[in-house]
Amino acid sequence: MSEKVGEVYGIAIIGTGAIAEIHAKAIAEIGQAQLIGVYNRTVDKAVAFATRYDCDVFRSMDDISQDSRVSIVCICTASGFHLEPALKCLQSGKHCLIEKPLEISSERCDQLIEAASLYDRKLGVVFHSRFYPVSKVVKNAVDTGRLSELVLGSAYVKWHRSPAYYTSADWRGTWALDGGGVLMNQAIHSIDLLQWFAGEVTSVHSIVRNILHKNIEVEDTVVAMLNFQNGAVGTIEATTAAFPGAYKRIELIGTKGSIILEEDYLHTWDFDAVCVEDEGIKKQYSSLPTAGGVADPMNISYLGHKMQIIDFIEAIEEDKKPLVDGAEGRKSVQIIEAIYKSAKTGKEVFLNG
Repeated sequence: MSEKVGEVYGIAIIGTGAIAEIHAKAIAEIGQAQLIGVYNRTVDKAVAFATRYDCDVFRSMDDISQDSRVSIVCICTASGFHLEPALKCLQSGKHCLIEKPLEISSERCDQLIEAASLYDRKLGVVFHSRFYPVSKVVKNAVDTGRLSELVLGSAYVKWHRSPAYYTSADWRGTWALDGGGVLMNQAIHSIDLLQWFAGEVTSVHSIVRNILHKNIEVEDTVVAMLNFQNGAVGTIEATTAAFPGAYKRIELIGTKGSIILEEDYLHTWDFDAVCVEDEGIKKQYSSLPTAGGVADPMNISYLGHKMQIIDFIEAIEEDKKPLVDGAEGRKSVQIIEAIYKSAKTGKEVFLNG
């Protein structure tokens, strides 16, 4: 992926929270991108953000829709506030890159996917972990059959969030605007990576709990058993009640090899058939993680966001799908919905049945 010398794409950001700051920092390092302006319903927040990042303040969604300088809109609002601004931007001819999750239900995701198709605009969902170099190395190993048959595919997100985290914004910990708890907000990145690596999930059976954070509507702990289309099984374990927390971990165990990924660090890279590049890969990705949202949700690099925005611009220029388009972004939401349904009913839930 390269930064081409060509058209400069004007970008607007909707939202002024910490994740919007990550977008602004990433945009500033991309030669083909320029941050035009920011919108927030609270004007004072938009003004402060615009001052920090030297851009305009949009006073309304109509201002964004009508501004010919804006080609791309990055939507960084609360999860349940993605649909309406994204629809308006797509209808007005803007491409949309939306922070995870795409929306808080498959039905709302479908509305966005259909609108992007109708108005012939690109729709992307931010899953920046896919863009880390180590993620691409793992994906290639799985796709080229180095594990042979996949036996187990599992994801573990054992993090800590204080009660103050959930009271820091009215939307946190609510079904209407957060769309769920640890699954929808924190573990969704690992769920996306797991299904990207391991393949389609066909059914789930799960349990959810509120162990530490009893004053929120949604779960802080979940365990789910997974069946994959390729015959593998696996688990998801996720919580925001663990102290002090641990790096997120994905395990891919096959009949001819094993890969264990912790953040962007290769904990395990072992195969029955050794390749000449294996030692180099292990050496390159053997450093312990330097960032991760274990206890601080913003202890993340903006490198993945930068690479994803570049990929999104290339998709526009070359009229191709971005790596994480609307259909890809919907997959993790569908899995999470099934896990919630299983926990509620106590039964195995089939995703396409």
